[in-house]
Amino acid sequence: MLAPELTIALVAKALVGERQAVRALVDRLTPVVQMRVARALRRRRGAALGRDVRQEVEDLTQSVFLAIFANGGQALRKWDPARGSSLEGFVGLLADHEIAAILRSRRRSPWTEDPTADEDLAEDAPPGDVGPELETLTREALRTVVDRLRERLSDRGLELFFLLFVEERSTEEVCADTGLTPDAVYAWRSRIGKLVRQIAAEIVSENEDPDRRSLRRPP
Repeated sequence: MLAPELTIALVAKALVGERQAVRALVDRLTPVVQMRVARALRRRRGAALGRDVRQEVEDLTQSVFLAIFANGGQALRKWDPARGSSLEGFVGLLADHEIAAILRSRRRSPWTEDPTADEDLAEDAPPGDVGPELETLTREALRTVVDRLRERLSDRGLELFFLLFVEERSTEEVCADTGLTPDAVYAWRSRIGKLVRQIAAEIVSENEDPDRRSLRRPP
């Protein structure tokens, strides 16, 4: 395992397209992504029905890496080691999000990235415990919600957000997956739901007030 400063340097080199660094980074992260893919497929035993599971793992792993490095590595650039998250932990969360979006692309959820027709978007219903504010947000705004959650939640909180709100897993499943008690999961569900509603309200307010929106833009 590389020292933290060497990991930061490796990521920086990969983000500017140095082939050797990209290859080293992919080699390092592939086991993490494959583990998350395999875990997701075990949860959804019908997802790979009729397909070679090994091929499914390979295809999904490739899709995750494409998402990680898309747009000049925009997703990877959000990794901030100062927040205490390891590179592997951060990429694991990115992988969970991307895999959930892919595997649930035929189900209606405001969090998925599937190309739903515009006329269907108005009918998409967000999870009931995150409030009606999300119904007014576009998919771009929903991605902003996720970005702001990354700024305000710990790695554990983000993991639970994806499990509870993106994958819509039951309390029992989340307890089995995380080792948390039902009371702890209920508490996290309430906390994250309130935070999502708060962020959604912020975005709606900013959209109505251009001056406030401009204040959030980086200089």
